[in-house]
Formats: sequence, C-alpha cells, structure tokens
Amino acid sequence: MGLRAKIKDAFQFLKVLDYQRISNAVGLYRSYQKAKKKVPTETRFFPAALNIEPTTSCNLRCPQCPSGLRAFTRPTGMLQYELAEKVVSELSPNLLFLTLYFQGEPYLNPDFNKIVRLAANKRIYTITSSNGHFFKNDEIAEQVVNSGLNRLIISIDGVTQESYGHYRIGGQLDKVLAGTKAILEAKKRLRKSTPYVVWQFIVFKHNAHELPAIKKLAKQYKVDGLQIKTAQVYDFETGDDWIPDDENLSRYKKIAGKFVFKNSLLNHCWKMWHSAVVTWDGGVVPCCFDKDGKHNFGNLNENSFAEIWQGRKYMGFRQKLFIGRKEIDICKNCSEGTKVFVSRS
Repeated sequence: MGLRAKIKDAFQFLKVLDYQRISNAVGLYRSYQKAKKKVPTETRFFPAALNIEPTTSCNLRCPQCPSGLRAFTRPTGMLQYELAEKVVSELSPNLLFLTLYFQGEPYLNPDFNKIVRLAANKRIYTITSSNGHFFKNDEIAEQVVNSGLNRLIISIDGVTQESYGHYRIGGQLDKVLAGTKAILEAKKRLRKSTPYVVWQFIVFKHNAHELPAIKKLAKQYKVDGLQIKTAQVYDFETGDDWIPDDENLSRYKKIAGKFVFKNSLLNHCWKMWHSAVVTWDGGVVPCCFDKDGKHNFGNLNENSFAEIWQGRKYMGFRQKLFIGRKEIDICKNCSEGTKVFVSRS
C-alpha cells in the first residue's frame, strides 16, 4: 500500500486524457451547473464515466445484494461481446472511466478479459469489482494482468472465515487470499504495474471490530490499496443486524429507535450528468442504485446511446431530481451528495 503504487496508478489515468475527453468533461460540468439554475436539462455532452454489467449471475449469496438473493425482477444473463463493442465504440472518444461491474460476478462472463482488452485498446481507464474466487491458478491470473485492466477491487469483508462468511455466504476466505496472491505474483512475474489491486472491506456490525486486523492483513499481503467503506442496507429502518453501533462507520443514524439515512437528498445529482449504467442486455439506467433496472430509458440493441442519453425519458428523469429527489425510489438510499465514511490506505 505504498506511494509508488499510487503514483503508477495516477500515471495510468493521465495516459487516457486528451483534448476531446477533457473538453467533454468540462462541458458536462458546466451543463450540470446550468441545470442547477433551472436551465433546461438536455446536454450535448456525453458521460465521462460508464458502468457496463458483465452479468447478473453470482456464485455467492450475499444477503444485502439482489444478485446474491436472486431477487431481480429483470432477466439474468451475460453481456455479449458484440454489445460491449458497440457501446465502447460509440462512447470511447469521450469516456475516461469504464467500470465493468454493476451486479453479479464479472469473471463468470467467459468474454470478460476480451471486453477489458477492447476498452484498454481505446485508452479508457478500466475498473472492475470481484469477489476474488476465480483467480485459481497462474494462467488465469496472467490472463487478468494481460487484459489491460487498470484497477481490480477484491471484496474481503472479514479476516476469519466466520466473519467473512457471515455476509459473503458461500464464499471461502482462503480462495480470496490465494487469488489475491496469484494476481500480485503475476504482476511481478510479467513486470506489469496494472491492475492496481484494492481490497474492499465493507463495515458491518459483525466485522467492525476487525478494522485494525484487516489493515494489518493488507500490509502482509502487500496489496496496492485498502478501501474501507460503509454498508448499504436495504431495509435500513430495522437494520440492527447489519448496521454498526458506531455512527462514524455507518450511512445511517438512529432516531427514536429507528435508523434514518444521513443524506438530506438535495434536489440535484451530478451522477445524472457524468455517468450512466448499461445492463447486460443493453438497457440504459440512471445509476448504480437502480439495481433492478426499474428506470430503463431505452435499449442499445434498438437505439444509439446518444438517442437514449438525450431522449425525453432521460431528460424527464433529470428534471424530476430538481423537483423532489426524495420522491424517487432509488434515491432514498443513495449516498451521492453526502459524506459517508470511506477510508483508503
């Protein structure tokens, strides 16, 4: 978790910058500021960041995750390479970040490394998040490293099998540790600076006491970074089983025996201008909090991204944010626009 790795990661991002991408990002920010002053909400600029969902399938059954609960009302499936190619080709001139993750375990998609390489060849900074169970041997680890992935987030929410398995149901901590080691050794063997490997530790009530231990373990394994973040709890009003007692480690606070979200939900949202989410089957939804794809603005198998991004449905949703964000279902548990505890080391 050294400064050298952070500098190398920053340099990887700087390599994606060019005049078109910078001017688009500046234009996005200016159009957002105009919209906050009640100027009409259409924008001729395109997202600087995008999530594409490789799959909704997952090998684990995490109880605060719709993939884990098998609770989607939308179809479950795998992103096809041809669709990824269409999206990346259209948006690559303006795209800075591509997060190849939404729901599910990305490495269940057999084309995943190929999709990463597609984006890497367009000089887009690529990120994914994995439960770390699929880096089984040196060959697979080398495929991940050679894909061109810039950042790999590995979920590790416990330092013992008991605490890890309390949330990551069906998961095995020893596989996550072995997978992490395989990726780091492959980087060294191939003399590659990427991917930047980050352990992500989500703080729950049952593992909050392990914060000193996870920091020690991260140093032992020499991961590039450790991210400690607060948990999103769906039924948070009665979330005693999951929400930490220490409010500094939580998105929620307790009032009159019930938990309430700390976010005051101001009537605007930067995410609606600078980013979007594409589901595995081509749907375009507003953000990562719309996990079930309830607010679908169109499908990329039928329309271009530009037609959807600048279409009436998307514009109408952006306008609703300025009227009453508290009335929009997916916003009620959203951390955008508020401070939540996230520690990086």
